[in-house]
Amino acid sequence: MQKRTIVPIIYILFLMLPIYWLVAMSFKTTNEILSGFSLFPQTFTLENYKTIFTDPTWYWGYINSISYVTINTIISITVALPAAYAFSRYRFLGDKQLFFWLLTNRMAPAAVFALPFFQLYSAVELFDTYLAVALAHCLFNIPLSVWILEGFMGGIPKELDETAYVDGYSFPRFFATIFIPSIKAGVGVAAFFCFMFSWVELLLAKTLTAVAAKPIAATMTKTASSAGYELGLLAAAGTLTIIPGAIVIYFVRNYIAKGFAMGRV
Repeated sequence: MQKRTIVPIIYILFLMLPIYWLVAMSFKTTNEILSGFSLFPQTFTLENYKTIFTDPTWYWGYINSISYVTINTIISITVALPAAYAFSRYRFLGDKQLFFWLLTNRMAPAAVFALPFFQLYSAVELFDTYLAVALAHCLFNIPLSVWILEGFMGGIPKELDETAYVDGYSFPRFFATIFIPSIKAGVGVAAFFCFMFSWVELLLAKTLTAVAAKPIAATMTKTASSAGYELGLLAAAGTLTIIPGAIVIYFVRNYIAKGFAMGRV
């Protein structure tokens, strides 16, 4: 086996080791995990997964997370598409400064906005709803989506717009039927990053929810009992949180590769 083949294999195995360890722990009891080192479960159990799929506290955590993540992704892409088109096609006073200001929102830590969002949403009765978390995540995801989509749109010649207008297309019809399909790779990449950020973000999601919209990440932080943390249950919950992201990556993998090739991701 050639050296250039061995190195990638070792690297992939190194990356997969924590995932394997997490999956293996999910089939162990907490006592077995704490008792010592073992590559495979000595006492194979499905009780951890049974608890997650039968306890409303657990499975509603996944439903809540998927709900607000989906809402956020839809809102972010819907708002970012026309904004990115404006930055890509038009020049106006302060356009570069405004574009940079959008990105500075993405650079700020979520902790900066936790208290203002909490007070605002409590005042307008949005606290502990899917929409509260989805809108809060828009502060970070819309600028990122605009930046990604503007790069893809910049690669589409302006002659396409002019030709469509000459052929009698209205702007909404042109934008929906011609332009967006031309940048579907960019839409896929932007949607992927929106989904992943919203899925893994914990601070805002935990601060802006209590019961009705509590995400799975917040539920996982409350597994302590008189005997300590339920490590097997945590491992099972962690394993299940990987699945939605893996599914999204599978469907947009080609778009992500194209985004890296274009140098915008």
